[in-house]
Formats: sequence, structure tokens, C-alpha cells
Amino acid sequence: MHEVFINYRTGDGEKVAALLERDLSHRFGDEHVFRASKSIPPGSAYPRELISAVRRSYVVLVVVGENWSRRPELHDEDDWVRREILEAFTCGIEVIPVLDGRKTERLNPADLPEALKRLADVQSERLDFQDLQSGLIRIGNMLAGKLPQLKAVDRSVQQERRGGSVSNSVDEVQGTAIQSRDITGDVGTVIKGNQGPVHTGKGDLYHHSPHVSGTGGTYIAGDNKGGVRHDFGGARRHEGDDS
Repeated sequence: MHEVFINYRTGDGEKVAALLERDLSHRFGDEHVFRASKSIPPGSAYPRELISAVRRSYVVLVVVGENWSRRPELHDEDDWVRREILEAFTCGIEVIPVLDGRKTERLNPADLPEALKRLADVQSERLDFQDLQSGLIRIGNMLAGKLPQLKAVDRSVQQERRGGSVSNSVDEVQGTAIQSRDITGDVGTVIKGNQGPVHTGKGDLYHHSPHVSGTGGTYIAGDNKGGVRHDFGGARRHEGDDS
């Protein structure tokens, strides 16, 4: 059952309608959100499907674009945007305008046909593309607060209960950083453009230096302008000694 019905006009708010449907479906489940172009199966009679979906919903979100109230179609009794809203009013279903962007003004009853003037008295929500994510979260929270059916299936709450929140552990990055979660198995490291020694595993690190091991090893670096003498301890033997 679709608790949320998204009402929109093609060419004036359809992008916001698609964003709303995608985000709310991800949060509450696809079966709880209705948007005509996605939810009506091919071959179905859309007039029957639309009216039935409105009647079975609990909230109708009306996406209002910048030119929404000035569209002449609103005065046409056969206009589907108008028909869906009036059907919601008739059935006592809550209708919430969602204003598309910062430039879209609140509805003015003087701009609306008589049958839709009451829509201007309804408190609206605004979805601003410059603060899109917080706007989507706010609308989702509002719906979850109104409808216990949605709150019960709210995946964001379930994720928090499982400790699935993600914190940022990347600091002072210059360039691209990609952070993910639920990583299992070995983790590989790719290093680009390094200008010094890098150690990513176990063992010693030798950078422009020899590796000398064992007893009695000798390493001489640089210009040697004198003799080299070894003293390994014990009795010394000089030239001419027979013993």
C-alpha cells in the first residue's frame, strides 16, 4: 500500500518529484511511495490507477514549481494534477505542497482556481537544491512523524539501531578521498606521488642504505684515504712471528 502519493506536473516539478520518490522509497520502501510514472504497471488503465492510489494514500505531496499556479491547465476540470488534489480533499486526505527551490513563492489564493484556493492555506515544505539532503531528510522525518506505518519501516532508524552510522575519519586530505563502510578481508594500499620512504608492512625499512647482517661484516662508504684496520680481539700475530 502506498501511504505517500506524489502529485506533480510534467515539465514543472517532475525533477523534484523524482528525487522525492527515490529518497522516500529508499528510506521507507518502494511499496510505500506512489509516483505515477514509476508505480503504474505497463498496460494498466492509468485513470483508475491514479484515483485508486490517491484514495488509498494518507498524505499527498503536491510538488509546486515556479510557474505552477500560473499554468492554465489548473482551470481545466480534466487536468490530472487538479483532479488528484481535489480527490484528496474529497477523501479527507492530508495535502502538503512541496515548493521547488528558493524562487518558488508560497501559493497565493488569488492565483488559484476557486476549487484549489484552500491549498494556499496549507503549510508547505520547501526543497532547496542548495541544501537538498537536509531537505529530503526533513520531509522524511515529517512523514515518519505523521504516519506510524512509515515510522515502523523507517530504514534510517533501523540503521542507527544497528550502529550503522558512518563517521568521518579522513582529515586534511588534498585531492580525492573515498570513504566506505562494511569492509571485510584484506585492504590494499595505493600510494601515488610519494617523495620519500613509505612503509606499509612488517620488517625493517632501508632507504638508500646498505643492509649488513651477520658477524664480521664491514661496510665502507665515501672516499677512503687511509688504511683500514680490523681488530677482532684475541692475540695479535705480527710479521716474523713463528708462533
